[in-house]
Amino acid sequence: MSKSKSKGAKKAAKKKESDKAAKAVKAVKVSKATKGSGKGASKSKASKRGSSKAEPLASSPAALAAPNVYDVPVDVEPVEKKLRPDEPITSVLRVRRGFVLADFDPESTPGFDEGRKEGEEALSAFAPEMGAWQERLFAETKGGGKRSLLIVLQGLDSAGKGGIVRHVMSNCDPAGIKATAFKAPTEEERQHDFLWRVRKALPGPGQIGVFDRSHYEDVLITKVRKLVPAGEITKRYAVINAFEREVIDSGTEILKVFMYISRDEQKARLMERLDRPDKRFKYTPGDTDNRAYWDDYMKAFQVMLARTSTVAAPWYVIPANNKWYARYAVQQLILEKLRAMSPDWPVPDYDIEVEKARLADS
Repeated sequence: MSKSKSKGAKKAAKKKESDKAAKAVKAVKVSKATKGSGKGASKSKASKRGSSKAEPLASSPAALAAPNVYDVPVDVEPVEKKLRPDEPITSVLRVRRGFVLADFDPESTPGFDEGRKEGEEALSAFAPEMGAWQERLFAETKGGGKRSLLIVLQGLDSAGKGGIVRHVMSNCDPAGIKATAFKAPTEEERQHDFLWRVRKALPGPGQIGVFDRSHYEDVLITKVRKLVPAGEITKRYAVINAFEREVIDSGTEILKVFMYISRDEQKARLMERLDRPDKRFKYTPGDTDNRAYWDDYMKAFQVMLARTSTVAAPWYVIPANNKWYARYAVQQLILEKLRAMSPDWPVPDYDIEVEKARLADS
């Protein structure tokens, strides 16, 4: 064989391998859904809560071929153990390089030296500002604004996620709030990749979306219960980071909150649900089943926080043993985000003075 033919063959083989690699990048492999074994309600419930399929980055598979599509940097600024003067409490709650969940005290109240009474008073005092910013964000769409805010609330059963909407968003116009509680996937949802139902629940222009649990279930319960291969979980961290970057680029800011309670506090709250008739509807036997996996969940949370606390969408860990503090802290996080967004009233597309004159003569 001549040298030119040899070089041509090598070049063709190299191109074939390159094309093969490109195809692998374009399609995130979908793992087979774990089938229920029928060996107990606990396992059945676990297999249903998180979908077991991987998610293509965007609606168009071609988007996966974009350069550096998974190049989403995590936050590498060193963790701050203490609050610096004149700095908001949100600074010390942010997950940065070196953050260790096990070192975080769920009973603590970082940046707030007062007690429950003062905390509840502060929550009430800031409520009008929350409502005012939300109204501006909603009104901004009348002038063509496309921005929105997504609040992701993650945490174990009874961590207080549901109470955030009731107590922190109570001063907001319901028309501008889109709350979604992610339960076990429906049969339809299980036929799609794990981000399919999340995309459908994203807030529209002018809305504040609140996720009670989220796409992170698919790197938590699926990891703890070993519902998908470890390599698939690792891939999902990158897919989630890229997905969130895509959401932010489309005009939706993201605020991610992990509500952290102790094992003893969770037991007390679950027991209260059993003791009180008005709270029993919140309890399921699976809540107690999951406590057997406590240590595994803590490890999964640690990895989740480390792998997905990005510069654009960092995690904030809220010590949530004290409900009043958790609500106040989340309120401050939301306010900080809305102040930075600074939505404004839309400029009228009509002459105000002319309309005043017309109205006076009507």
